[in-house]
Amino acid sequence: MKKKRERQDRRSNNDQTPLCPRRSEILLGAHMSIGGGVHRAIERARSIESTAMQIFVKNNMQWFARPFAPNEIKAFLEHAQRRELAVVFAHANYLINLAATNPQFYANSIRALAEELTRADQLNLPFLVLHPGAHLGAGEAAGLEKVVQSIDTIFRKIPKVKTRIALETTAGQGSCLGHRFEHLADIIANVREPERLCVCLDTAHVFAAGFDLTSEAGTKKMFRAFDRVIGLQHLVALHLNDSKTARGSRVDRHEHIGKGQIGLEAFRVIMRDRRFRKIPKVLETPKDKKLREDIENMQTLRSLLGNR
Repeated sequence: MKKKRERQDRRSNNDQTPLCPRRSEILLGAHMSIGGGVHRAIERARSIESTAMQIFVKNNMQWFARPFAPNEIKAFLEHAQRRELAVVFAHANYLINLAATNPQFYANSIRALAEELTRADQLNLPFLVLHPGAHLGAGEAAGLEKVVQSIDTIFRKIPKVKTRIALETTAGQGSCLGHRFEHLADIIANVREPERLCVCLDTAHVFAAGFDLTSEAGTKKMFRAFDRVIGLQHLVALHLNDSKTARGSRVDRHEHIGKGQIGLEAFRVIMRDRRFRKIPKVLETPKDKKLREDIENMQTLRSLLGNR
């Protein structure tokens, strides 16, 4: 009876394990459109053999959306290919600014983020990537303080939502916060519920913010700085994007892997570092509906693994 029970336990555990392609230990994919329904993103991701995926939970250029219908949630959660994706997470819409100075814009931002976190939670997504916000002339200190207050307000509104906020590193365009690791560390340290926050690092953004990713040494130095200031334990996702713009430009323009100002060395370091094996790596590079560019970029990234 004991052996039979052990076999049943193993079978039960296996049923909960994502059926990722065995040939790929790496969690790699791309941001996928939810056009036609959120479940369609799963099909698009698996059509190019992704093992990780990022989505929007609604139109990313609109403040609000009608609530998910029960059949929409079911179609996503019970999709035949859902378990073939080890990690699926979301990105918040680009209108949200938790440091906004305009009262109506600020109110919209609070409501929109609370609703998007709720939508992500309904899809069982672990975190929602968010640009921290822009202080719009109020100054970095005031902006960061307002972001902290905003996050506290939002989490009070949705105490039962399990989806966390993944603060994203930014390029620092205009008055955008998040281009310094200290900004994210300050937010995490001062919110009331820091356990509901984590971090997503974007390679194009940190490069545009000033970090040298053109060499192995420079890339490793950047990650040491991240670990020292924020802590690698907070890192839950990597956006793998080359940069059209120069180092320190503070301009956010994504380019295909190896075809921009960063080159291949940083991506080789990331793909080979064992610490990042279980962290999803997602492309946010330009593409057409046939996803040919995603396929090429993923092939390039996999080629950097070498003989492991």
